[in-house]
Amino acid sequence: MTSVLRPLTRFGHWLATPLLPESYLELIDPLLGAGLRGRIERVIRESADAVSLEIRPNSRWQGARAGQYVRLGVDIDGVRHWRCYSVSSGNASRDDSFTVTVRAIEGGHVSTWLNHYARAGMVLMLDQAAGEFVLPAGELPKLLFITAGSGITPVMGMLRSLAATGREADVVHLHYSPDEASNLFADDRRGLALTHGWNSLTRLTRSRGDQHFSADQLQTLCPDWRDRLAYVCGPQSLMDSVSAHWQSAGLNEQLKQENFRPALKTVAAGAGGEVRFWHSERAAEAAGDKPLLEVAEQAGLLPKHGCRMGICQGCLVTLKEGQVRDLTTGEIFGEAGDMVRICVCAAAGNVTLDL
Repeated sequence: MTSVLRPLTRFGHWLATPLLPESYLELIDPLLGAGLRGRIERVIRESADAVSLEIRPNSRWQGARAGQYVRLGVDIDGVRHWRCYSVSSGNASRDDSFTVTVRAIEGGHVSTWLNHYARAGMVLMLDQAAGEFVLPAGELPKLLFITAGSGITPVMGMLRSLAATGREADVVHLHYSPDEASNLFADDRRGLALTHGWNSLTRLTRSRGDQHFSADQLQTLCPDWRDRLAYVCGPQSLMDSVSAHWQSAGLNEQLKQENFRPALKTVAAGAGGEVRFWHSERAAEAAGDKPLLEVAEQAGLLPKHGCRMGICQGCLVTLKEGQVRDLTTGEIFGEAGDMVRICVCAAAGNVTLDL
């Protein structure tokens, strides 16, 4: 059978010149083109600065677990940008649509664009869902979720998953929001809590003056916190406070964290150097504190990337020569063949990248 299909495939490619057969299919339906893609089915306005996008993926989709994230490829003014967004709709099988929630952040080119211009029918490039910030399999322990701001999105996916699958769970959810207008999924969370007997607590830190997380507050609101498997997601200040509290209690193994950005360290700029791009035969001078991703983009290249924060590993590039400085730790490293996160690494002398 294979011997018969090969000549047919070659004939199809010949007929399709200069386009491949999948390119013609793409003209009929963009979801039939090469690669993993998804069509926006609905745009749901969650707040003044946040939208949920219901996305219908093509047949290459492998599904997602609640709490995972998906990289979206968004074309803006002819340039494709990749960003990571948490699944907020719960578990999704291979045949299911899924939802991500995008909050516009100050200076966030893609998040702001999606909030203003995303429309039903728009097609996005996708990567498979990834991440380990998920519920355990089997019988669930007592759960504690601590979230703030858009850190609610992966946890909202878990809550919806619990409700949809009917898994028995003892849940306490402590959420911090500046005010009621910014309080994402407030009505949904209240409804789920009433239906399933969960304890959902919201602290409005601006309009009511409630303080952010503290050990005393946690003890008052959730006295049995030591007996729960805890999940935390939100701004770095919240992550640091919660992590320090669990560490001081010797309960690190009972805390799961989802970082939207790495804990950055102030790193003195090095000397920098010339960055050479092996495949494109281009070169550029780079300062010692400038991420290699930005250097490549300013040289006219479009390397694949995601979060631009060193978390998702979507920007890994092979180092061919030279050394780099990790801007999150200050470490200088590099041997030929090392994989470099170019969004958080800078040149430490002359560097050649496999780009």
